[in-house]
Amino acid sequence: MQSKWAFKQVIHASTQYQISHADLSLILALVRGRTLARAAEQLKVDVSTVFRAVRRLEKSLGTALFEKSRAGYRPTSAALLLSQQAETAEQALALAQIALEQDRETVSGSVRLTCTEAVLQSLLLPALTRFMPDYPALRLELNTSDTFANLSRRDADIALRLTDAPPQHLVGTRLGTVSYRVYASAQYLQRCEHSDLARMVWVAPDDFLPDHPTVVWRRQQWPQVNPGYRCSSMQTVAQMVRAGMGVAALPDFMLRAGELQPLGEPLQGCDTQLWLLTRPDCRALRSVSALFSELTRTIELAP
Repeated sequence: MQSKWAFKQVIHASTQYQISHADLSLILALVRGRTLARAAEQLKVDVSTVFRAVRRLEKSLGTALFEKSRAGYRPTSAALLLSQQAETAEQALALAQIALEQDRETVSGSVRLTCTEAVLQSLLLPALTRFMPDYPALRLELNTSDTFANLSRRDADIALRLTDAPPQHLVGTRLGTVSYRVYASAQYLQRCEHSDLARMVWVAPDDFLPDHPTVVWRRQQWPQVNPGYRCSSMQTVAQMVRAGMGVAALPDFMLRAGELQPLGEPLQGCDTQLWLLTRPDCRALRSVSALFSELTRTIELAP
């Protein structure tokens, strides 16, 4: 009868006051410790904090939780009821942590991932360093190419690509929008005796990426420009600009803060979407699903 009465008291009080996880932790610590000192030690707070918290909680619930005696704090039926719920919550959290750790440990196998060299260096590698140590049994095969690997032929399991038209037979997540600007190094600008972009030395990937948005933009805006350097990848283009060899239109994500100077606003009509893509059948694979989720969470476009 006493237990049922205590239960009704707590239920009635809960309609007036929302019991928090901190409240349950407080009750459980005092039920286990029986003294303010031992409860404070478990909660890693001082004794006065525990004392005030208990009084505040009893007042909020409108019922006594503990009876003070020479032996310490003896829990009432209401406190015992709540401590049982607290233990259930504690066990659930412990099981969730174990499940998370086991999940990371059991993700194994090989995943083939394709992207461009620029995306690898600027976006993928920083992301991999954040979470790959948590997956010791997962193996990655990285293929850097400026061509879109054929996932249908299983050339790769995951593609990280800049595109505004991802293949319809693939599934994926749009990670954000990439903008482009014309950049130059301080060293080159000091040497340059004019500010006319048409007269500057341009670095471009024309022969290898004729449809790249920056190439299309430059040919439309500056048709008279004949690039002084043509490179095999955007990564090489950026390295040439860093070395002070000329100017180039580059994606913002490739630049570290203050590394190069932008020569104007973002290029109109060049914004491109960054997609993480895979085949529908691959999403069911534990290794692909884990890598896909981690990359979605950790890749950051901000330079």
